[in-house]
Amino acid sequence: MKAFYGDLKLGILGGGQLGRMLIQQAINYNVTVKILDPDREAPCRKLCDEFTVGSLGDYETVYNFGKTVDLLTIEIEKVNVDALEQLEKEGVLVYPQSRIIRLIQDKGLQKQFFKENDIPTADFQIISSLQQLQQSLIPFPYIQKLRKDGYDGKGVYKVIDESYLAGAFKEPSLIEQWIDFEKEIAVIVARNENGEISTFPMVEMEFNPKANLVEFLIAPSTLPFAIQQKAEQIAKKIADSLKIVGLLAVEMFLDKQGRILVNELAPRPHNSGHQTIEGNVVSQFEQHLRAIFNQPLGDTACLNNAIMVNVLGEAGYEGPAIYQGIEKILKVPGVYIHLYGKALTKPFRKMGHVTIVDADREKAIEKARFVQKTLKVISS
Repeated sequence: MKAFYGDLKLGILGGGQLGRMLIQQAINYNVTVKILDPDREAPCRKLCDEFTVGSLGDYETVYNFGKTVDLLTIEIEKVNVDALEQLEKEGVLVYPQSRIIRLIQDKGLQKQFFKENDIPTADFQIISSLQQLQQSLIPFPYIQKLRKDGYDGKGVYKVIDESYLAGAFKEPSLIEQWIDFEKEIAVIVARNENGEISTFPMVEMEFNPKANLVEFLIAPSTLPFAIQQKAEQIAKKIADSLKIVGLLAVEMFLDKQGRILVNELAPRPHNSGHQTIEGNVVSQFEQHLRAIFNQPLGDTACLNNAIMVNVLGEAGYEGPAIYQGIEKILKVPGVYIHLYGKALTKPFRKMGHVTIVDADREKAIEKARFVQKTLKVISS
């Protein structure tokens, strides 16, 4: 491979906030970055060396873009995998590998992978019709998830009893046992081509009940060491079984009996790792670059207590974004604002995040609650 810090051209499929934060790190390594995204106003457009407008789902578009780079990575899974497979055959490095993206694009295949590799997960059943759903082997209540194209809480439906079946998805899906969980947790793991594997310390998450996406994240966790160790072991086992090159976010439930069950995977930088930019020795974005460039993986130790608050568009507002309360939160020590450069806001759209670091965990949480109450994204 060409020297990553010199003449190597890195392509990223997707120009959203994850790509933007990857570029911010890649600049430090003097990496040439090219972006493909369907939105000509995407957050990456002003930061990359070359920006191409085009569909991530179109074979020719992805293939032709991939032929202009040496190494291709993703910041979103919804991409044309057939094009990636062909590029791999022709010698373009694709990390994570196309077979892994294909597996993770389909929640049914993902669940079968867990089962085949003895990865603990909730009981599930794969459904291809409404009739099969009505004859479900999983008792009420259960969760129905579309096999494809669900993200950030979309494509997820809770079936509490028979009366809810009328609103169920008719497309191919899976149903899984409802977990009465104690806590949602996550571990980000990285693996390079040499097989070196490293995990970030486990984090605890809170989800927005309306939007069903991460709103608040605390690191490091104060759950018992045995639980943290088990979660990290599971993440390493998955990365090793997949032989992934790059970053993998492993979202898990801790149930009331103390069992850890894997929920979903994301083969890229993830919302559950944003706090690593200020909170850890190495960030998830740098770790992803190190992994795909087959460099030694970095030290993932926490430097401090770090809380990440997602900045979501307020309900009832749609249009040009106005950020209320920035001046107030910038007066608070240890507050770091990351705005994603999205011109337009809409309800629950991810517009940015704020990381709060403090040596005192309770103070960090208190500051984070203040940020949540104070910083609002509205529109005129």
